[in-house]
Amino acid sequence: MFSPAKFSVAALASLGVAAFAANSLADQSKIENEKIDYDGFAELVDDVSAIREKRLIDLETFLKFAADEDTIVLDARSAEAFAAGHIDGAVNLSFSDFTQEKLDKLIGDKSKRILIYCNNNFADDEEPVPLKRVELALNIPTFVNLHGYGFTNVYELEESVFMDDPRIDFVQPE
Repeated sequence: MFSPAKFSVAALASLGVAAFAANSLADQSKIENEKIDYDGFAELVDDVSAIREKRLIDLETFLKFAADEDTIVLDARSAEAFAAGHIDGAVNLSFSDFTQEKLDKLIGDKSKRILIYCNNNFADDEEPVPLKRVELALNIPTFVNLHGYGFTNVYELEESVFMDDPRIDFVQPE
């Protein structure tokens, strides 16, 4: 026979178990991820900001440095964008693939001079170098991340040029 009192106790017990389970799941979602440190990143950006200002170079200096065999020109765009066109002599490691191991393998010596450029260094605003939002230009996180990984001899192309500028050799598949 149905008893409202027994039903109420059973219902409350079920609700209690459900609430406990939901609370346990909520507690699990609140576990801090020690592998993500926004405050540490913000601090790194602040630390590197003044350094970056002194490492912005014009195209003539960029080309002079690039001619030195102990310098690496790093293109951190995607492999697809790199294949569609890049500055001759550049090597590619997509920014999303940056790890200590991959950077060490590609660059080696942490004191090696590294030159960086991105889409926003090209005035063409067409494939393979469409403009990005200026505050999100790839040069900025690339510079910061290279410093964070211990590569501190980084220079960034400051000026904007056209892909067909005769001073550079912009390589594109035919």
